[in-house]
Amino acid sequence: MKMKKITYYLLMLNLFLGMTISASTSYASELRLASRIDECVEVLEEMMSIPERSIPAKLLRNCKAIAIFPSVVKAGFVIGGRGGKGVVVARNEDTGEWGAPSFYIISGGSIGFQIGVQVIDLVLIIPQRRVLRSLVQDRFTLGADAAVAAGPVGRDAEFSTDILLKGTVLTYSRAKGLFVGVALKGSILEPDYEANKSFYGRHITPERILLSGEIKPPASATKLIRTLKRYSR
Repeated sequence: MKMKKITYYLLMLNLFLGMTISASTSYASELRLASRIDECVEVLEEMMSIPERSIPAKLLRNCKAIAIFPSVVKAGFVIGGRGGKGVVVARNEDTGEWGAPSFYIISGGSIGFQIGVQVIDLVLIIPQRRVLRSLVQDRFTLGADAAVAAGPVGRDAEFSTDILLKGTVLTYSRAKGLFVGVALKGSILEPDYEANKSFYGRHITPERILLSGEIKPPASATKLIRTLKRYSR
């Protein structure tokens, strides 16, 4: 009888410890993802802080989504590679308001004349809904699933609306380090399913987050949405 009690208490202790560790791990994951969102805010604010090199407000007003990747690492010597993590935020199709973020990973490789290491902050402007629909699939390749080009700069920059109508993904970057021969064409964007699950507490597809308009942004995404609103007026 005594042995049964000891076994019972040991089982309860293991269960309690397991729940505590799980809760602690979950909380740490939430903090890490919230920190990633804060980094995205910093990237956007710093890019918009220099008027002559900022993303035109007109583009932000008319685009369907934006992808922000802080600290994407590029490295290579003839054969190169890149990788980083960030978020995609889309506009609600009915209201035009910025919605909840979906976590994404960017990666890719290239062959050609290139040498060095570079860390860049990267922003992608998604111009059309059809491009966004492609983006929520498992793999989206820049240059294949959508054309990609360097975006015009300056808050009052003049540019042709054909850029938006053609569905070209526009890129903005801020770099540190030396790298010769860098190009984003061929880069792959993939949903970070584990990050989304940790952030929202359940499995939610990028399609639901970015296209349905039914997922409410968590409190930790408020600053990012507020910042996007401010710069897209």
